[in-house]
Amino acid sequence: MDLTTKYLGMNLKNPIVPSASPLARDIPSIRLMEDVGAAAVVMESLFEEQIIHEKKELDHFLTQSTESYAEALSYFPEPQVYTFGPDEYLEHIRKAKEAVDIPIIASLNGVSNGGWIQYAKKMQEAGADAIELNTYYLATDPEKNSQQVEDNYVDVLKAVKQVVTIPVAMKISPFFTSMANMAKRFADEGADALVLFNRFYQPDIDLEILEVVPNLVLSTSESNRLPLRWIAILYGKINASLAATSGIHTVEDVIKMLMVGADVTMLCAALLKNGIGYIAELEHGILQWMEENEYESVTQMKGSMSYKSVAEPAAYSRANYMKVLKTYI
Repeated sequence: MDLTTKYLGMNLKNPIVPSASPLARDIPSIRLMEDVGAAAVVMESLFEEQIIHEKKELDHFLTQSTESYAEALSYFPEPQVYTFGPDEYLEHIRKAKEAVDIPIIASLNGVSNGGWIQYAKKMQEAGADAIELNTYYLATDPEKNSQQVEDNYVDVLKAVKQVVTIPVAMKISPFFTSMANMAKRFADEGADALVLFNRFYQPDIDLEILEVVPNLVLSTSESNRLPLRWIAILYGKINASLAATSGIHTVEDVIKMLMVGADVTMLCAALLKNGIGYIAELEHGILQWMEENEYESVTQMKGSMSYKSVAEPAAYSRANYMKVLKTYI
């Protein structure tokens, strides 16, 4: 049974890739991921705010004898909220590359077109095999139209592509006016892969203290319906690799994503819940399923249930809407 797949131009031993998470914060964990079967590892994200904050800190200490910018500086979180500063992050990449043989994918999280983008080049210089550009942006300005928002995403991608030669993946949300058009636009502008989809942080309210508070809710398998649908639709239509993320928990989840056209499946919540060793269990389960269903390779499965391959492609679009509703009548 052949589990190999190709993602970002890299030949991987299987389609299981731990996504950006706290699990990649230390080298022993990354080594363990490789030992139990991970094909590559996405590092925890370095945020635009971290880079800007460090620069503000430096500017503050260089200019504190002349002027004070307390209000501006207080906008940024205190340094201790970050696991790594920018320089420590780059060193972490170097150490990870020395420790394992599997590809290390750096993660850069930002939304504006600025000097922080130069850290993409530094990530490449530190040894990263690829960069996942995590564009977490919530359009809250009613004066900014969809074209402006979309152009902002593309501008950041183009700026990163200008400073690196290694592959770049775009990790995006599904909240575009025309998802298919944006996917094609990203691919046309040089994105080597699309990671579908980013799960936005959703705030909550604490009724005891009447404050807005963070509330992290881990995904479940039901969360994968949206990426499954869009990977099925995009497969074969854009010139970029496709990675499935959000709701990848079981062997069945992995198999479904491969069959709609994903090159890799990325896991976070499943590993946080079950431990890093769960990767080996998933790999064994995939092999067992392939044997029982007479599949010889991942390549044979890939895209076999995509929009362009199934007998009724409308099942991925509007046609099945009424059919679903009738099941409750």
